[in-house]
This record gives sequence, structure tokens and C-alpha cells, in this order.
Amino acid sequence: MSSNNALRKAKHDAFQKKQEKRGREIIVWIFGGLILLAIIFMIYTAIMA
Repeated sequence: MSSNNALRKAKHDAFQKKQEKRGREIIVWIFGGLILLAIIFMIYTAIMA
């Protein structure tokens, strides 16, 4: 029974690590998009001024 419990814990830990990596990638994409939009807005306002 303990080997089954250890296997479940290992799977859970691997899944958690994968989710953390995926979450970090999504955060990087979101902030990258926000920075890109800010740059585009700065260029737009500079041209229109």
C-alpha cells in the first residue's frame, strides 16, 4: 500500500511542477502582451499629439 501511496505522491508532485511551469509561462505572456500594448499606445499618442 505504501508503494501505491508513494506513486500517487510522485505523480501529484510531477503534476504540480508541470502546472507551476505552465503558470509561469502564461504570466510571462500576459506581461509581455501588456508591455507591447503600452509601447503601441505610447507610439500612437506620440503620433497623434
